[in-house]
Parts: sequence; structure tokens; C-alpha cells
Amino acid sequence: MLKGTILTKIRIMLIGSVVLITCLHSTGYGQGDLMVFPKRIVFDGPRSTNELNLANIGSDTARYNISFVQYRMNEDGSFTEITIPDEGQNFADKFLRYYPRSIILAPKESQVVKVQLTKISELKPGEYRSHVYFRAIPNMKPLGEEEKSKDTTTVSVRLIPVFGITIPAIIRIGENTSKVTLSDLNFSVVNDTVPTLKIAFNRTGNMSKYGDLSVVHISPSGKRTEAGQANGISVYTPNTIRRFTLNLRTDKKINYRSGKLYVTYSAPSDTKKEVYAEAELELK
Repeated sequence: MLKGTILTKIRIMLIGSVVLITCLHSTGYGQGDLMVFPKRIVFDGPRSTNELNLANIGSDTARYNISFVQYRMNEDGSFTEITIPDEGQNFADKFLRYYPRSIILAPKESQVVKVQLTKISELKPGEYRSHVYFRAIPNMKPLGEEEKSKDTTTVSVRLIPVFGITIPAIIRIGENTSKVTLSDLNFSVVNDTVPTLKIAFNRTGNMSKYGDLSVVHISPSGKRTEAGQANGISVYTPNTIRRFTLNLRTDKKINYRSGKLYVTYSAPSDTKKEVYAEAELELK
């Protein structure tokens, strides 16, 4: 039992809410009260500057620090933060600069962050990747404004959520030789209710792949029905494989016990139309 009349406050910074914007395709992305557009920046031509548009959609003033972080993509599509690149991986941060380095956004206010390519002469052919990290700075009350507790025999634990968003920043130099094939297609019904499709993306070449996945059910009579879709799927270098599970539509019009599933992996809808890979799975 605690003795005394002084309230001890333990502050715990909860820093687990970092969102990696790599697998969701949309016009923008929000976490907390921050909206970011676009969700990724790529330098693969003569353009040496990209812009990120940030908007505070909340009702309070928000502060964000900006920095670079490095990630390894795991085979299941998750990420692990690293400081040393894996074999075949190149970090982009030393060839990029950004400004401003911190921002304060009033409610409904927006601002542009510019990311510029530098040291171009030092870049060798290949792909370079880092992630721009927008880390929210929590509003802390001065000690004199802390709420007083009537119970002086307890320990107060204050959880302060710290949100962050990361945007992949990619530099591509030279010819892109990357290709993707789809394999290991496996259909199952989870808990007897959710039809799912497991797929392996197999990447070869010198650069990452990024695109949209579409699944169509084709009945024995040839009727085609959209069964599932997932936009913005990446397979980053140096990974040669990524395994992905997609929950399909639970539609009474689709009989998953017959026919087949036709799967395509294509370039995003906002770029030149191109099918990267396709595969079929006979249903039994």
C-alpha cells in the first residue's frame, strides 16, 4: 500500500501507432487528424522535386516532426524497422532533402512539404527506398496545469498516444527489369463463412513492383463476377517473394465450389494500363 500524500504520476508514451502507407490505394490517407496526399513519391524521370500535401482535418492545432526511417519488408508484407540495409537494398535518404522539417497545422489548414532529389551524380543504376515519417507531437499541459486528483494514495498512469504516418520515397535509376509472377494459389473458407485466396507474388529484376490485385470468378457457363480486389500491393527490393491473403466476396451469386478464379496483378489505375501477371485456379 502506498503511503504519503503526494500523488505520483507515471507518464507512458504509447508509440505503437505508426501507419505504413504501402498497401492501400486511395487518393490520400489519414491517421489521427492528418491527411497526406499522395501516399508515395517516386523519382524515376527528369523531375527532381515532389510535393506532399498535408491537411489537418481535426478541430485542434496539430504539430508534426518530419524525418526519414528505414524498413525491411517481410515475406508476409509486414515491416521491420532497420538501420543497415539488407543485401541488395539501398536507402534513399542521403539522396533526398525535404523542407520544412516540422509543421504546425491549425484546424482545417493544409501545407506542402517538398522533397528534392540531390547528389544525382552519385546515384548508380538501381532502386533506392526510404520512408518519410510524419510523427505527431502530443500536446502536453504545463505542470502547473495538471489536473489534481482527490485520491493521493494512488499512482496515475497517463497514456499519450503518438501517431505517425510513413510515406515511401523511391528513387529509380536506369532501366527497370523487374517482373512478377503469381504462384501458390490456394482457396479456402475460414470459419465456414469467409472465402479467402492465398497468393504468392514472385519478383525478379532490379526494382520493386507496385500494383492492384483483381480476382474474378468464372462459372462453368462462363459468367464472370468480381470476387475481390486489393489495391496498392507492393513487393519491395530486395524481396523476391511476398505472400498475400485476400478475403473474397461472400455473394450468394458466386458458387465457390465450381468454376475457377481468374487473378490479375496490374499497374495502378492512375498510371499506364499494364498487366504484370495473371493466373487461374480451378475450384473443386
